[in-house]
Amino acid sequence: MRSSASLDPFDIKILVHLQREGRCSNVELASAIGLSESPCLSRTKRLQEIGVIRGYGADVALEKLGSYVIVFSEVTLGSHHVPDFRKFDAGVSKYPEIVECYNVSGGYDFLLKIVAPSIAYFQALMDRLLEDDIGIVKFSSRIVLRQPIDRREYPLSILLTGAPSWEE
Repeated sequence: MRSSASLDPFDIKILVHLQREGRCSNVELASAIGLSESPCLSRTKRLQEIGVIRGYGADVALEKLGSYVIVFSEVTLGSHHVPDFRKFDAGVSKYPEIVECYNVSGGYDFLLKIVAPSIAYFQALMDRLLEDDIGIVKFSSRIVLRQPIDRREYPLSILLTGAPSWEE
């Protein structure tokens, strides 16, 4: 295993199951992974204490709430010094519409995932980001038309063992 948290197969089973069924009881979890309740609870608490499990949340179906757009924006900064990156990070952190932000390699500096009620709202947000003077010199955006894959679970066994999914 290549894990810095030294997880064993039962820990991985706990994590895999909780990704799918975050609201299950300890009794259900223990039964699902083949452990008795007390060690299962101890392991789950340990995974929480060391920060592997950051929390539990609801998987909200946005389409049930009304209209929205998902937009990916490629952002280029004018300067590439540590203070410039920190200023940008702090600036985009103020906007809850920006649900993910990645500092990436390649032809631009950051990839933002933005969820907004409309394209007009998205454009107003981008105008605001430019007005905030957080170092953006260019951005290019892609509006999501459909999402054929929507996995909310990380491929933990693959990440922790390095075993390719295509060789199972």
